[in-house]
Amino acid sequence: MSTLVFDCDGVLADTERDGHLPAFNATFEEFGLPVHWSQEEYAGLLAIGGGKERLASIFTPVFVEAAGLPSDPDGQRDLIAQWHRAKTARYTAMVADGLLPARPGIARLVEQAADAGWQLAVASTSAEASVRAVLEHAVGTRRAADFTVFAGDVVAAKKPAPDIYLLALRELGADPRETVVVEDSSNGLRAALAAGGLTTVVTISSYTADEDFTGAALVVTSLGDPGTPATVVTNPRGLAIDGLVDLSHLDQLLKETS
Repeated sequence: MSTLVFDCDGVLADTERDGHLPAFNATFEEFGLPVHWSQEEYAGLLAIGGGKERLASIFTPVFVEAAGLPSDPDGQRDLIAQWHRAKTARYTAMVADGLLPARPGIARLVEQAADAGWQLAVASTSAEASVRAVLEHAVGTRRAADFTVFAGDVVAAKKPAPDIYLLALRELGADPRETVVVEDSSNGLRAALAAGGLTTVVTISSYTADEDFTGAALVVTSLGDPGTPATVVTNPRGLAIDGLVDLSHLDQLLKETS
């Protein structure tokens, strides 16, 4: 059985710029923290996998003293968990309000894969509540129920470590040679490649256009929909793509890999 695994942020929706960043900044304001991440700062922070881990990056000795924050690890972990819960609630409310539309081609390709009997999954470093909210908005509640979701702290090492993809393969009973991953970042691509060389399609997003995608089977601007076609960035397998990435293209990639 073939398996299709999506990353969430930047893949199902362009969530980083329009969702996570404003939710982080609003949470900082809510808790009276003298922090406001700019677009440029947040782009750099995306190299850190996971929202809690990004929050932890502000705990420098100078900042801890200036902001009167706890210096002990347990106290810091408790604060990070509190902030992250508040941020996740704010973010999921934004998704529910329809502020983060699905990226082109997601619902279309998911329907093709479901009709063909493919296993469907999401593997993300974001909180599970956030991931499920985006997934349901992108493909609908009924179709989202067909997905297995691997998210948040289910593994200790976040992307670019391969752990979450190794977990997904193990839990799904998926053959790496019959699995396609859709990612948007170099970290995600590295994680998928390290998990047995998984065939990876990259749909670049707002923050990732200039990253290194060496090893990807295909790099496109999106999966494409009628009226919003995909543009091919790199196509090492020479697929015939005319604006839309279809399930037939994924089948071809798997045949060439096996």
